[in-house]
Amino acid sequence: MSKGSNLPVDARVVRVELAWVTGAGVPDIDASALLLTEAGRVRDDGDFVFYNQPRHASGAVTHLGKQRGTRETTDTVEVDLGAVEGTVERIVLCASADGGTFGQVPGLVLRLLDAGAGTELARFDMAAGTETAFIGGELYRRQGKWKFRAVGQGYASGLAGLATDFGITVDDAAPVSSASPTATTPPVPPEATAAPVPPPPPVPPAVPATPDRQPSVPHSHSHSHPGAPRLTKGEERLPVDMRKRLSLRKEQVAVSLRKHGAAEVTARVILVLDASGSMSFLYSKGVVADVVERMAAVAAQLDDDGEMQAWTFASNPARLPDLRLGELPEWLRLHVRVGEMGLFRRGRKKGLEPSQVDMRDVGIQNEEQKVIAEVRAFVRESPTSAPTLVLFFSDGGVYRNKEIERELREAVEEPVFWQFVGLGRSNYGVLERFDTLPGRRVDNVGFFAVDDISTVPDAELYDRLLSEFPQWITAAGRAGIL
Repeated sequence: MSKGSNLPVDARVVRVELAWVTGAGVPDIDASALLLTEAGRVRDDGDFVFYNQPRHASGAVTHLGKQRGTRETTDTVEVDLGAVEGTVERIVLCASADGGTFGQVPGLVLRLLDAGAGTELARFDMAAGTETAFIGGELYRRQGKWKFRAVGQGYASGLAGLATDFGITVDDAAPVSSASPTATTPPVPPEATAAPVPPPPPVPPAVPATPDRQPSVPHSHSHSHPGAPRLTKGEERLPVDMRKRLSLRKEQVAVSLRKHGAAEVTARVILVLDASGSMSFLYSKGVVADVVERMAAVAAQLDDDGEMQAWTFASNPARLPDLRLGELPEWLRLHVRVGEMGLFRRGRKKGLEPSQVDMRDVGIQNEEQKVIAEVRAFVRESPTSAPTLVLFFSDGGVYRNKEIERELREAVEEPVFWQFVGLGRSNYGVLERFDTLPGRRVDNVGFFAVDDISTVPDAELYDRLLSEFPQWITAAGRAGIL
């Protein structure tokens, strides 16, 4: 088979055999499988079948393990297609390299076999480079029938990057050598741990979280011209490099507001961060931390009290301590985190500081409607004379469309504008369709998506982020909402 080609599969039980030529300097390879729903996500960590979790609860997918010959080694996954649950639409067939890259593995081939007859149904010869994880192929349903596709997609980010893309939660344990699956201590794939973000420069100890702030009013500011950068409480305590970035970014926010006729606007800013399993890669690479720092400039320019409320969410929402600008480096270290269910380190718990949320309680799935409801309740219980701007970041996987639509429709009469930003994945569901939905007095929702937010210049990001908010302020004022 060639990359991207597909064929029908009539056998009830198939074996997916990954084979390679062994020798000096050749990494060891481990096969695995991910069971995915129509949304392209696992339902939970149990949908990952590999040497440390060799049998799916349904019995449909089993990791059979390695067979070592004189020249060739194979690692095999067996799939009983007749036993696959109805909610599973795809079975992705993966592999990870221990001690090197796939480019160092000669004779890498994926063979699809009829488990009953032992005959070869398909053969896919694969080539790779610096990748340390690989998707060889996938079994998928089409009109009630099963088919097989040759994929051949590599991941330089390793097993962690591959698994988290499909909703698996991987914690940040130190790498452990991946020994044989029969070892007494279950081995841990070397790439199953995402590199933590380097710690920020030292700052004064964080102030413990305080109750919700009291209702505030727009502040008077002293500046040379309308919309100039505002002095912000706590700004002087930041490390020099961060303070310089903040100053430049506040200037850019001010420029964007002037462009849209909102130079004198003040607002309370609330930050919402997706912490579902597929976001792990963006957290581990520091992308989310950078997003938070860039959003701090928006909050600093719109509301100079130096604070921003924040939530994180996945299966459940959790309120984070208020982000005080002077404590930004420490806040990033403590609170920009993703799920910690510990698939590869069962039973081992990490200590939490008093202000930290236990991310295991937050979970790994996408339940946007729950955090939207919680933020709405906060706004009702903590009124302010200024409008509220919610900056909501997610990588997609939206599937609670009816519930999300109901929450946002009910929120139309509230003094809140919801700005959603997609971080490079897909399936944003109702969020990207909301602008076209009729039956609302004002358009209270904005949405845009970017492939890689870290490559978007500040000027472009703030222009897109603040383009619809001023229009909503005008419309909401005319409608008596503000």
